[in-house]
Amino acid sequence: MKKLFAPVDMTEGSPGKRIVAFTIPMLIGNIAQQLYNTVDSIIVGRFVGDNALAAVGSAGPILNLLLVLFVGISVGVGIMVSQYFGAKQREELSKTIGCCITLTIITTILVMAITPFVTMPLLRLLNTPDTIIGWCNSYLMILFMGIIGCAFYNILGGILRGHGDSVSALLYLLVATVINIVLDYIFVAKFGLGVAGVALATVIAQMVSAVLSFLKLCRMKDVFDMRKKYLVPEKKYMWDLIRLGLPSGVTQAIFSLSMIVVQSLTNSFGEMFIAANVIVMRVDGFAMMPAFSFGTAMTTYAGQNVGARKMDRVIKGAKQGTGIAVATSTVITILILLFGKYLMAIFTSTPELVDLSFTMMKILAVGYIAMEVTQCLSGVMRGAGDTVTPMWISMVTTVVIRVPLAYGLAYLTRSPKNPNGNSACIFISLLISWVLGAGITFLCYRAGRWKKKALD
Repeated sequence: MKKLFAPVDMTEGSPGKRIVAFTIPMLIGNIAQQLYNTVDSIIVGRFVGDNALAAVGSAGPILNLLLVLFVGISVGVGIMVSQYFGAKQREELSKTIGCCITLTIITTILVMAITPFVTMPLLRLLNTPDTIIGWCNSYLMILFMGIIGCAFYNILGGILRGHGDSVSALLYLLVATVINIVLDYIFVAKFGLGVAGVALATVIAQMVSAVLSFLKLCRMKDVFDMRKKYLVPEKKYMWDLIRLGLPSGVTQAIFSLSMIVVQSLTNSFGEMFIAANVIVMRVDGFAMMPAFSFGTAMTTYAGQNVGARKMDRVIKGAKQGTGIAVATSTVITILILLFGKYLMAIFTSTPELVDLSFTMMKILAVGYIAMEVTQCLSGVMRGAGDTVTPMWISMVTTVVIRVPLAYGLAYLTRSPKNPNGNSACIFISLLISWVLGAGITFLCYRAGRWKKKALD
C-alpha cells in the first residue's frame, strides 16, 4: 500500500507500461474532476431548469480565463519537479516546491482582489441574456471567493504528479468528488439554493482536496524538505517557474479568450442553443479526458527522462504513449456516436434539447482522435522544457483559425430562418482547429527543437 502511494521513477522499465500505469489513476481522477461540473449541470438542469443550466455553462469561459495564472504555475512546477526528481536533485526540488507555494498564495490574493470588479462587465460584454446573467454572476463570485481551494489542489496535485505519484492525487480528488455530489444535492434539491448552492458545494469540496494534498506533501520527507526557509523564493526558481509556466498560462488565456469571443456568438443563438452547448461541453469534457491525461503523463515522463539525460527513452515513450492514446480515443469516439443521445438525456428531459445536443456532438466526435496527438506530443515538448512551441500552436489554432472561422461560417450561412447564421458553425470551426492543430504539433515535434530546452 505504501508503494502504491509513493513517487514513481519513470526513467526505468517499459515506457509504455510506465505511461499507462501513471495515466490510469490520473484518468480516473480527471473523470472525477469533470464530475464536478457535470453533476452541477445535471442537478441545476433537473431541479432548477434549463435556464439555470445555461447560466452555469455561460460562466465557464470567464472562470477559465481568470484561472490562467494557476494553470501557468501548475505546469511550470510540474516540469521543474519532474526534471529535478529525475535528476535526483533534492535541494533544487525543495526550493522549487517552496517557491511554488509562495507564488500560489500571492496569485490567489490577486485573483480574489480583481474578480469582484470584472465578472459582471465580462458577462455583459458577452451579451449574456438578462434571464440568466444574475445566476452567472452569483455562481462566479462564490467560486472566486473560495478560489484558494481550487488553486492549491491543482498546483499541489501537479507537484505530486511531477514525482510520478498520480494515485494520491486521485484519492484526494475522489474524496472531494463525493463531498461535492452530496453537497450539490443538499444545497440545491433540499435547501433550494439554486446555482449559488452548486458553487458553494464546489468550493467546500475543493478546499478538502487541497488540505489533503498539502498534508501528503508534508509527509514526503524522504524525497524533499518542506521547511520555512524554502518558502522564501529565490530568483532562479521564481524565474524558471515563470519562464516555463507563463507560455502555458498564455495558452490557457488565449483559449479562454477565444471561448469568450465564441460564447458571444453562441449567446446570439438563444437560450436553447446555450443550454445545448453546455450539455455538449459536459460530455466533451469526459471525451477529452484521455487526451488530457495522456498529455500530462507524457509531460511527467518526458520531464523525468530529460532530467536523467535519457533522450532516446523520451522518443520511444512518445511513440508508444501516443499510439495507446489514439487507440483509446478511437474507442471513445465510436461509443459517443453509438450512445451519445442517451448521455444527452441525462441532463434534460426536453426532447428538442436532447436532439440538438446530439447533433452538435456528432460534429466533434472524430476530432477527439486528433486531440490525442496534440496533447501527447505537446506534453513531451513541455516536459522537456519547451512550453513556447505549444503556446504558438494554440495561438494559431484558436486566434487565426477557430474564431474567424466560426464567425465567417455564421456570416455565410445567414438566412431569413437563421438571421444569425447556422449554429453548427460553432462546432465545425472547433473540429477544423483540432485537426489542423494535430498536424502542426506533429511537424513541430519532428523538427526537434524541444530537445534543447532542459533545465540546467
